[in-house]
Amino acid sequence: MKPVLALVGRSNVGKSTLFNFLTLTKDALVADRPGLTRDRIHGTTRRFDNRYIVIDTGGIEPAGLQHEDRLRHSIASQAWLAVEESDLVFFLVDGIQGLVPQDQEIYTELRRSGHKVFVIVNKADTGLANLLASEFSALGAKDVFEVSAKTGKGVQEALDAAGRLLPQPPSRQDEGDEGVIRVAIAGRPNVGKSTLANALLHEERFITSDLPGTTRDSIAVRVERSGMTFELIDTAGVRRRSRVRDMIEKFSVVKTLQAIEAAHVVILMLDGTQDFAEQDARLASTVLDSGRALVVAVNKTDACSKEDHDGIRKGLDLKLNFLDFAEQLLISAKSGEGISKLMRAVTRAHAASSIRISTPDVTRLLQEALEAFQPPLVRGKRIRLKYATQTGTRPPTFAIYGNQVGRIPGAYRRYLENYFRRVLQLTGTPVKLEFRQPDNPYAGRRNTLTPRQQRTRKRKMKDS
Repeated sequence: MKPVLALVGRSNVGKSTLFNFLTLTKDALVADRPGLTRDRIHGTTRRFDNRYIVIDTGGIEPAGLQHEDRLRHSIASQAWLAVEESDLVFFLVDGIQGLVPQDQEIYTELRRSGHKVFVIVNKADTGLANLLASEFSALGAKDVFEVSAKTGKGVQEALDAAGRLLPQPPSRQDEGDEGVIRVAIAGRPNVGKSTLANALLHEERFITSDLPGTTRDSIAVRVERSGMTFELIDTAGVRRRSRVRDMIEKFSVVKTLQAIEAAHVVILMLDGTQDFAEQDARLASTVLDSGRALVVAVNKTDACSKEDHDGIRKGLDLKLNFLDFAEQLLISAKSGEGISKLMRAVTRAHAASSIRISTPDVTRLLQEALEAFQPPLVRGKRIRLKYATQTGTRPPTFAIYGNQVGRIPGAYRRYLENYFRRVLQLTGTPVKLEFRQPDNPYAGRRNTLTPRQQRTRKRKMKDS
């Protein structure tokens, strides 16, 4: 499972800025005004090849103010819960303001918690920060890093140190258990995840109940169906953050994210008897961001009429239209209806996410896409994409080389992505395209000699 980093500190020290930098998102609100972040925000780091689950927290106020203000107390409680579920704490302090009594108070509490703590001196993009950073040696911290959450300065050094301290999960290319398809069953509480797992196992292995939140951890069990071996990971239900009150249930959110990261394929379960909610879309987006293959299973359709089935299809098209690449099946985990089709769809999604294409074939596919629809003109010049190669799987990742790649419009990027998916029949998996400038401007040409070298070569051949 991926290690968990918690970003904690007092208000307005740059926790949300660092969170957005690490996750390559804008999920955390950022402004000069303190107190914007109140609840915990979970994400996955996307920089420097270091893969962690990272948690942004609200500012911890002095204990006296917490007792006076229930909101401040609640925000601080959320931050300390993040500390409890983390493997490593990044304690952010303001390098411009220097060490203040509140920092000393928080750091003392962190040391008492027994967790590993890195002191992250933020705002080191100014000379003043470097002068004041030495003040934090008074904390007695062993690991102190000067960073700029805004520009990224020094962040990689802190993550590299974290990587040496924490055990890293094996890369997806080097994972063992060849031939085993790991399947995470994810969804909101009480949609039937454990019932589906029990139906696949033909036994009551997982506790089921009409009460939401019955499953509190992620449990993995292997099962064989149709000659394939699956490792099922039944996860706790994920509900909106404002609904998550119990401390144990809050831990389950991290466990679910870790289960998604560990899986090859995710079955996103929806409740066919209820309207699709914003949390369904959020969870689907999390799966897409992780790069995992996806199958959508709408459960409890045995309690729905034909008219309801039509409404379900319309709801999928309306609220989850960005999942059009994934197979969407109506099932009943209770009666077993549609489960065999579901697992065949899982197998297809896994095969699509693991596909490998040779460089000549990928380049040929790119040229066919260009012939069908040319890239647009940018400032009067045509964007020229020269060749492509596959650089990874799960998800299938392709690097496309050419000029002016930074100016390719989003619409054309989506066109190429959809073209690759359609021609390669990549059902159920995201497709990732990376646009790059070639290191060698003559790379991808049949003759890789420079024009001057070609003239010299022709002259020598003529003389001989």
